[in-house]
Amino acid sequence: MNNDTFISRIAEEQNINNNQVQAVASLLSEGATIPFISRYRKEATGSLDEVAVMAVRDRLNQLMELKERKEAILKSLEKHGHLTDELQEKVLAAESMTVLEDLYLPYKPKRRTRAIIAKEKGLEPLALIIFEQKGVNPVKEAESFIDPEKGVESVEDALAGARDIIAEIINENDKARARLRNLFFTKAVIKSLVASGMEEKGAKFRDYFDWEETVAGVPSHRMLAMRRGESEDFLNLDILPDEDEATAILENLFVNGEGDDSAQVKLAIKDCYKRLLSRSMETETRLHAKERADTEAIKVFADNLRQLLLAPPLGAKRVMGIDPGFRTGCKLVCLDPQGKLLHFDTVYPHMSEKKTLAETEKIKSLCEKFEIEVIAIGNGTAGRETEAFVKAVPFSKPVQVIMVNESGASIYSASEAAREEFPDHDLTVRGSVSIGRRLMDPLAELVKIDPKSIGVGQYQHDVNQKALKQSLDDVVMSCVNGVGVDLNMASAQLLTYVSGLNDGVAKNIVSYREDNGPFKSRRQLTKVPRLGPKAFEQSAGFLRIHDGENPLDASAVHPESYYIVDAMAGDLETTVIDILKKPDIRHQIDLIRSEFPH
Repeated sequence: MNNDTFISRIAEEQNINNNQVQAVASLLSEGATIPFISRYRKEATGSLDEVAVMAVRDRLNQLMELKERKEAILKSLEKHGHLTDELQEKVLAAESMTVLEDLYLPYKPKRRTRAIIAKEKGLEPLALIIFEQKGVNPVKEAESFIDPEKGVESVEDALAGARDIIAEIINENDKARARLRNLFFTKAVIKSLVASGMEEKGAKFRDYFDWEETVAGVPSHRMLAMRRGESEDFLNLDILPDEDEATAILENLFVNGEGDDSAQVKLAIKDCYKRLLSRSMETETRLHAKERADTEAIKVFADNLRQLLLAPPLGAKRVMGIDPGFRTGCKLVCLDPQGKLLHFDTVYPHMSEKKTLAETEKIKSLCEKFEIEVIAIGNGTAGRETEAFVKAVPFSKPVQVIMVNESGASIYSASEAAREEFPDHDLTVRGSVSIGRRLMDPLAELVKIDPKSIGVGQYQHDVNQKALKQSLDDVVMSCVNGVGVDLNMASAQLLTYVSGLNDGVAKNIVSYREDNGPFKSRRQLTKVPRLGPKAFEQSAGFLRIHDGENPLDASAVHPESYYIVDAMAGDLETTVIDILKKPDIRHQIDLIRSEFPH
């Protein structure tokens, strides 16, 4: 499978044309990011959005993995003398990893099986004679294979060995595996039973102590819950279809007579199913169900994360952040409109009535001193009680009180980023700052935390961690670049998610800003160490400079297109600032573009 085949196949699957796929593939190979491609290379891709570009990327990766596996298998087949023109053609034509592995199975180096042992006893010719089913007498044929020196003591020994060989032939047949796989995937039933003696310890899995449903219909959360129960030894799971239906499929494939030799084949089929095929197909079905559950769960996690990141920011307000607690008290911080820490303290409003009155005055005094406009309260332990306490404080002027999702605040407070920013403060102060800041600007604050630690869904530790990380990283990058980043305010953590920037370059931007003052233009980015032409091309359009030298630096217009906007302004006898600020002028431009799309 060559790259041209990849392109045409993906185009057909995604219902787009070859040129669009080729453009995405070329841009990705050059290091372009998905946000950059979907935003600034629409002409090349035919206006594919982020979702479509991502789908092309993921499918390209899958097909590359398939290609690499084919190459490894062909090399193995050739090394062991199994490769024929017909087999090579089948391997190269395989359209999925499953089909490919089925083709390779009969030739795969394996441990000593019962069939191999039977072959070592010289019983393969007997197995092939019986498997042909030409009406031979198996007992009579087996007599000539008795050889005590090889461990074949009787006719039954010879027939048992022959059946072992036939069972392995059936097990390794690609058609048999494909049909049984379809049966398992569509009709298998997942049965969950409580493990012996685990009724009390496994009480949280009580719903699955005696449960069954079709594996094709099981929703993601139930599949992941049952698998967790099994991994913790509270549940026993089986995933099997009707046995008679399974053996009937195999008999239709391999039994072609009514004689005694066919009866031996039927015995081999039953043994093959119980000992070999049912086990391998159950394993595959488990993996298939797990992958499907992972996909559904990861989508939920990604959607939840996107909602958290894109929650409307409060903006530049003076905020008090409170990390609530009972016995240890409520840790609070006062922040200025830019999120700078002004003060930190601890109050104990839940100890006694007398203490509550004293802490009420303390909260009121701090709010007046630091001109607090909004109070952000974490939604963890004692969150509701603390919210009720704060709302009862008789402020001299209105102060808004808002509950904030504090998931991940403790992770951030112990992180290297938090230690760098607040080296002289403990975890509780850092956590309170995070709570306050995530109300002011959720996106800017939450990007400092590993997406998996934000608490975006159930069973997030049970799904494929590599796939989860890829999906959540994609969401964070999409959100950061979709909103745009203030170049003169952004933290190094936030800049890391900007298209084209890595951790090192992000830190260099912050260092340059600290040494030289605020950026006055996007072009100034080229002076940042290690930020080369490619990184500038990828990142510049997503970085905003407000009140800079060029008004377009505050917009989503890429520097490479500034000349176009300048030309528009000239043609319309107006200014770039008017184009940016006046909707009626932009509407006029849109009308002109619609009349002359090229």
